[in-house]
Amino acid sequence: MSVILSVETSTGICSVALHQNGRLLACQELFLEKSHSSLLAILISDILKQCDFLMDEISAFAISMGPGSYTGLRIGASTVKGLSYGLDKPVIAVNTLEAMAYGCNRFNYDRALLCPMIDARRMEVYCLLMNHRLEIIEETHARIMDEHSFAGYLSDKKILFFGNGADKCREVLRHRQHAAFLEGINPSAMHIGCIASRKFEQKIFEDVAYFEPFYLKDFKAGKPKK
Repeated sequence: MSVILSVETSTGICSVALHQNGRLLACQELFLEKSHSSLLAILISDILKQCDFLMDEISAFAISMGPGSYTGLRIGASTVKGLSYGLDKPVIAVNTLEAMAYGCNRFNYDRALLCPMIDARRMEVYCLLMNHRLEIIEETHARIMDEHSFAGYLSDKKILFFGNGADKCREVLRHRQHAAFLEGINPSAMHIGCIASRKFEQKIFEDVAYFEPFYLKDFKAGKPKK
């Protein structure tokens, strides 16, 4: 039997989910900016109480590994690594964009390509491209969007764009007949846990001592506001 606690902190949304043998027991999400550091531990404690589990009954901890917000990913990773060390439980890492595509693929979109996007500021996004079978066509990468983006695919294939990075792409891609945009699909611990349950069965675990989030780009500190 596997009981997996999943944490998602890659964007402004903070979420925690609990799965037992691949079945979702509970999920809590907070759509509050900068809530990760102060409320993540509370969400974890609450969801365990709701499902009547003790922390030492958890089989593994799953983490949304990125890409995404540098600060958010760092908070999620440090929390999960701390729990893993303290309880001697394995850590399972799941690509954030792949989990978003998994959540979208539950719906029937007639074999369209899936392009989850996370905002990387200005006209840049973190994205990947998958087919309807969740097979990767283009690996996770950073892309500056313009009217020529994905032109080779959009000439004869429908692409579904979604995530908080997709909004900025509407204007530059609206002339493309096969470009479609989906609302309300965000990174969620619910989908992290579904993928992590399969990885648990295959014993695909991280080396906790060396695990780092998938930041994709180096962190650049901004100037403090006056």
